[in-house]
Amino acid sequence: MSAATTDRRIEALAIGASAGGIDALFTVLAGLTRPTCAPVIVVLHLPAAHESRLAEIFAARLPLQVREALPGSRLEPGWLYFAPPDYHLLVEADRSFSLSCEPPVHYSRPAIDLLFESCAEAYGPGLAAVVLTGANEDGAQGLARVRERGGLAVVQDPREAQHAAMPQAALDLAGADLVLPLAAIQELLPTLICP
Repeated sequence: MSAATTDRRIEALAIGASAGGIDALFTVLAGLTRPTCAPVIVVLHLPAAHESRLAEIFAARLPLQVREALPGSRLEPGWLYFAPPDYHLLVEADRSFSLSCEPPVHYSRPAIDLLFESCAEAYGPGLAAVVLTGANEDGAQGLARVRERGGLAVVQDPREAQHAAMPQAALDLAGADLVLPLAAIQELLPTLICP
């Protein structure tokens, strides 16, 4: 991993995951053992009709402040935010959250593409975006926008992903600055967003 890749000021971290994503998220986020100097925003594909308990589950297992993102609330360092079910989660130019009921993207709402694209506009080179396991192509277009705006693009190695389609689609369309197994992503994240 080059110094140019990790010696940058990351102001926000966005992570997208789908099938197999809960276990992958527990693995990569387990490296965050102290407060972060950047907000972490996660879109995990969930069935629309189900109430999400992700914030509660992750708060019980991680030493982070965790909550579901609320429209109008500003992103704060040290917090892990989850997209609520059946809404697209967006980050506005003033770095606050908004929610959208626009149609699903790649059959998904929330969509990783829309989160990544909005974060890329809000943070530019200050964004790091991570694509994890999943069974569709969501996240690829968004990761391409992250790279266009100078952000850091990290993709789970498809060879070790529980479902390779999503990381492979991201690599095929956008490429990546880093292609890593989960254990290496776990090691990387604290170097990016912890003091």
